[in-house]
Amino acid sequence: MDVRERLQALREQMRKRKIAAYIVPTEDFHGSEYVGDYFKTREYLSGFTGSAGTLLVMQERAFLWTDGRYFLQAQEQLSGSGIELMKSGEPEVPTLSEFLGKELKKGDVVGFDGRTVTGAFVKELAEKTAEKPVTFYGKRDLAGLIWEERPPMSAEPVWELAVSYAGFSREEKLAKVREEMTKERADALLVTALDETAWLLNLRGDDVKHTPVFLAYMFITGRRAILCAQTQAFSEQIKEDLKRAGITILPYESIEELVASLPAGQRLMADERKVSYRLLHAVSKGVERIDKPSPIALLKAVKTEREITHIRSAHVKDGVAVIKFIYWLKTHVSKEEITEISAAGKLEELRCEGEGYLGQSFEPIVAYGAHGAIVHYSATPETDAVLQPKGLCLADTGGHYSEGTTDITRTIALGEVTAREKRAYTLVLKGHLRLGAAKFIEGACGQNLDVLARQPLWEEGLDYNHGTGHGVGYLLSVHEGPQNFRWRMNDNVACVPLQEGMVISNEPGLYVAGQFGIRHENLVLVRKGEKTNYGQFMYLEPLTMVPFDKDAIEVSLLRPSEKKMLNDYHEKVYETLAPHFTGEELAWLGEATAAV
Repeated sequence: MDVRERLQALREQMRKRKIAAYIVPTEDFHGSEYVGDYFKTREYLSGFTGSAGTLLVMQERAFLWTDGRYFLQAQEQLSGSGIELMKSGEPEVPTLSEFLGKELKKGDVVGFDGRTVTGAFVKELAEKTAEKPVTFYGKRDLAGLIWEERPPMSAEPVWELAVSYAGFSREEKLAKVREEMTKERADALLVTALDETAWLLNLRGDDVKHTPVFLAYMFITGRRAILCAQTQAFSEQIKEDLKRAGITILPYESIEELVASLPAGQRLMADERKVSYRLLHAVSKGVERIDKPSPIALLKAVKTEREITHIRSAHVKDGVAVIKFIYWLKTHVSKEEITEISAAGKLEELRCEGEGYLGQSFEPIVAYGAHGAIVHYSATPETDAVLQPKGLCLADTGGHYSEGTTDITRTIALGEVTAREKRAYTLVLKGHLRLGAAKFIEGACGQNLDVLARQPLWEEGLDYNHGTGHGVGYLLSVHEGPQNFRWRMNDNVACVPLQEGMVISNEPGLYVAGQFGIRHENLVLVRKGEKTNYGQFMYLEPLTMVPFDKDAIEVSLLRPSEKKMLNDYHEKVYETLAPHFTGEELAWLGEATAAV
């Protein structure tokens, strides 16, 4: 079946149940950003492959909401499907709940798989449709009824992350979590995020592409810690180790019954912005819910000193690979045919040479010329452009190492670049440098600092339609909360103070549709600086060690302070990585990091 046929088959299932609107999000049962093949229902129904988006199917029309990263990609992939693109965040574009509030009639039924939407999402729907009350149907996965040859749910082997990498044992981490539960007077904690469970247990898996996690839930009380997972994925040794740590394993599907068994009078900590609608509705009426974020999110975001040591090591290895790649690309693009896909393959080959390399931390983005304007472009055999010895190539890639996770973007001049491209490159670089050099007082959030990265663009009436930074996990999700850099403040994005030990990206950009795209990204570590009468001050230590391309910089646009920031960073790159190079590569690195 093609997309139109799949939508019609879904509508038939909707008619049988008198459902007026059916919602298909991107998420799996755990709210994961990236999902396994079994959970790619929205992609199956719409043909849109982006990592974020929500499909709404009604009897006569269908709509897909996605954010600015994917506008161009969605326009291309939805063409001919009959699905209308809703550009989230754009003026006069309603949210999905606002849209349903206007379109639905009194008594209509809204359907969804209750395991894939959060309690907060359904609560918002109820609020927006309050004037014409609707009912919700979340019992069945209707898309699953029509999905022929659906891939099986993954159950790859789970593996141990040694304490020598993690810093704390699972027993120590569990004790810290229980301390936080006690502060909230919580009798039980429901953990649904896959990276939180993996972090807590010092275990990793391969059930989600590019994210080393495994399908599981955790249910924690003062005395019990229960892991609901696919038991066949665990070795007998790991099962014994978990048992010794006081952790019981039950089948993956048993979580709903377990939640329902919590007796009346107990207090359950469960974040309705993260926990599924179906699980929340399994909680008995006599149980009091504490609607707060899981304490694991913040514990996980603040890296241990042992983790920090390893993370620095991972970035040295990654820097070696990326520098070799840039040198190769700039010296070979005029001598042989290189495409976006083959270039990404070359970088992966170079990363594989690094000891402890485990795989990519996300789908690589190597975007030449106009493709760079598609923020999360992913080359296909149909779009795979041949790189030419001119213009800009944006490479946003990352890797998982035993020592941690990396994420880096460099925009590379492959030859002659236009004056407009140079100016844009430099404006973005100015913002990146200013944010990277930020000095701020303890307690400040990413929202307080985001303007530093955008100011050079805003001064010229320019901007980029994505956040400036996201947290990064330790051998976990490359997009980790709760810390971030962004200027928008709303109920869905908490203002989280930046704490020492947090890792966060610094990645402003500028995208000109049909022409080029630019992004500069380093990962930085939040550190404590001087303490004065006004409080504890903080700064950002760069972890990424790769030079910016001086061939694309319009030096006259840089202030003296910005030149110093760039020169100081390049000096550190050279000092850190020069011992890993010889010959022509070393000479090139010396020139690439020479002062401007």
